[in-house]
Amino acid sequence: MRYLDNLPALRHPDLLVGIDGGDDAAVFRLADDLALVQSVDFFSPIADEGYDWGRIVAANALSDLYAMGARPITALQLVGWPRDTLPFSILGETMCGGAAVLAEAGCLLVGGHSIDDREPKYGMAVTGLAHPDEIVTNVGARPGDALVLTKPIGTGLLATGIKNGSISAQDRRRAVEVMAHLNAGASRAMLRARARAATDVTGFGLLGHLEEMIRGAGVGVEVFCASVPILPGAATFAAEGAAPGGTLRNLSHSEAFTDFGVADATMRLLLADAQTSGGLLIAVGPDRLDELLDGLVAEETPAAAVIGRFTDEAAGRISLA
Repeated sequence: MRYLDNLPALRHPDLLVGIDGGDDAAVFRLADDLALVQSVDFFSPIADEGYDWGRIVAANALSDLYAMGARPITALQLVGWPRDTLPFSILGETMCGGAAVLAEAGCLLVGGHSIDDREPKYGMAVTGLAHPDEIVTNVGARPGDALVLTKPIGTGLLATGIKNGSISAQDRRRAVEVMAHLNAGASRAMLRARARAATDVTGFGLLGHLEEMIRGAGVGVEVFCASVPILPGAATFAAEGAAPGGTLRNLSHSEAFTDFGVADATMRLLLADAQTSGGLLIAVGPDRLDELLDGLVAEETPAAAVIGRFTDEAAGRISLA
């Protein structure tokens, strides 16, 4: 992060997690038994209907808190809106969708800010609470730990299909519901099973976020391609090469730390696909794996898949098998 070199000091004795670790949210200790967890995210429309877009935005923003093991408490809305070209009724629908997911999460909407913008954008700054000793970062994996994923991948590819109208109605519904699904249950199961590390799969794709986990922990990882859950229709778009620019950039970036092995071109695109509101990637000890999987099933998460294992070989590298 050399572009941050000229900023003022970014360290404080109570700043437990800051911007230099590549984690999902910032963590600031308020007391020995209480920490504030904060994150922010926004993006342009990813669904045809404003209500669905709002739901996905809220679930995506809250996911950063859930990945850290925090409980969301408040949210602020961020809006960029082309007031002269798009009716405010669509913005109203979008906000209603976001509010519905916030209510599901027990998170209070307390305000926000809007600006006039050529391209519509909607997002949230979210705040949560956690015990400092129960914060889950992305760097605690150990050799022998299992790698578990809680949502199928492919939303970036399918979002392209949504935008150009080439996706089936059934596949679109499934993609929207998965993106709008809160990672709250996955977070609860993760905490009960005492997971060692976690992150959520978003813009850098599965490979990119997994690389952050192994680089920080000083371990390697083997990914079982056949075990990775994939959303219906996503493989078809990948096979046709209909990938968004973010996915292609992710794939190019991942070549520096990935041994692709048996993975064909389609699987490579899927694993690099830039996700929106993806699931949690969780590192858990082998002695707690069954407890985590049972917990994920009980919480009705979209997936509860063991997709790999961490190793003491080739630290910082991902091996596809």
